[in-house]
Amino acid sequence: MSATAIILAAGLGTRMKSALPKASHPIAGQPMLRHLMDSVSQVFDRIVVVIGPDMPLLEQIAAPHPVVIQHDRLGTAHAALLAAGHFGNDEVAILYADNPLITVDTLRALTGRRAQGDVGLALVAMRPDDPGKYGRVVGADGFVERIVEWADATPEQRAIALCNAGVLCGHGPSMHRWLTAVKNDNNKGEYYLTDLVELARAEGEKVAAVEAPFAELRGINSRAELAEAEAVVQQKLRRAAMDGGVTLTAPETVFLSADTKFGTDVTVGPHVVFGAGVTVESGAVIHAFSHLTGAHVGAGAIVGPYARLRPGTQVGAGAHVGNFVELKNTTLGDGAKANHLTYLGDADVGAKTNVGAGTITCNYDGYIKHRTTIGGGVFIGSDAVLVAPLSIGDGAFVAAGSVITDDVPADAMAFGRARQDLKPGRAAQFRAAQAAAKAKR
Repeated sequence: MSATAIILAAGLGTRMKSALPKASHPIAGQPMLRHLMDSVSQVFDRIVVVIGPDMPLLEQIAAPHPVVIQHDRLGTAHAALLAAGHFGNDEVAILYADNPLITVDTLRALTGRRAQGDVGLALVAMRPDDPGKYGRVVGADGFVERIVEWADATPEQRAIALCNAGVLCGHGPSMHRWLTAVKNDNNKGEYYLTDLVELARAEGEKVAAVEAPFAELRGINSRAELAEAEAVVQQKLRRAAMDGGVTLTAPETVFLSADTKFGTDVTVGPHVVFGAGVTVESGAVIHAFSHLTGAHVGAGAIVGPYARLRPGTQVGAGAHVGNFVELKNTTLGDGAKANHLTYLGDADVGAKTNVGAGTITCNYDGYIKHRTTIGGGVFIGSDAVLVAPLSIGDGAFVAAGSVITDDVPADAMAFGRARQDLKPGRAAQFRAAQAAAKAKR
């Protein structure tokens, strides 16, 4: 069955109090809209996103899917009708970008209910713990007679636990016809999607409700609701990681991105944050209070505690990145070590090289980023300053405290520091002179 999903994403998110479109706000490091598209793409053949004017960020997030612009925000049915040119003769579902947690199973249940052929329209319903002001679904035995908005509901109707989640699915030509027939004779003068239920029923069509958990259908209209959704997603991601063979020693303190990838037998300590684009291979250990973004950690590597891996970082198999070490756009070869208080930016470090404490690569001259290349089996002494562009050959030795500005050949020893000058007895003389000067004040 061919099917098209129309995602309504034109909302400004007024209650978010943000200059960003609501659908662009992230959950687990990924925009709401992207979460929904990832699920929808597993069920529907095509996706069309309806956005508001001047929303280039949402256009970028929606790509490569087509977008339709709702210049005048006249309601949800009006927004969906703008995308009618994409309906064709297929099944069409209409979803909301601020319901980003709807699962593939629920979407399949929705399209599957329509495929049974006995209903003209199917919708998703839920039973929240606090139904609040959700529209109530009036009906019985899985069929819907109508949806009553809370403001119009009687006390008996408000007592109904089954609520409308807003997601609809029907045959494209019928959806087009019903959307065209929606009126705006209401207090807000808007065109509402919920009117499709009444229009379908008026044509003698049956309307079915597919129930799904509230946790995946919660709307996100405020920062508080965004935080609640984040908690739900983090719990799912942590559980999936542990089910996949990852040890999280304090799971409630670890924060993952939607695209975080783990091998088996990875161990993650407390208070670790994974930004977007991180892969950790089997057997690696990420110690406490480390922060990783856009990085690849090889098998059996050890990272942290208190390490930071920034975008473009590749940590080789069995390599060590220790406490208070920061790597940016750097490749640390297999078995290499940078264990203490080090910054390596725009660098390539060969296998089994040891980088001493306090070493930094000076990669930026105020205008251009320069690269440092360090071969394999190199020893970099503590407190070395490596001024890029720079190349250090295999097996070279850089003395502690050196400032290295010229290339170092393979197996060479480099000293870049002033010669020590020793003055016997001068310390005692200095202390005596200073004490006498102080006494005269």
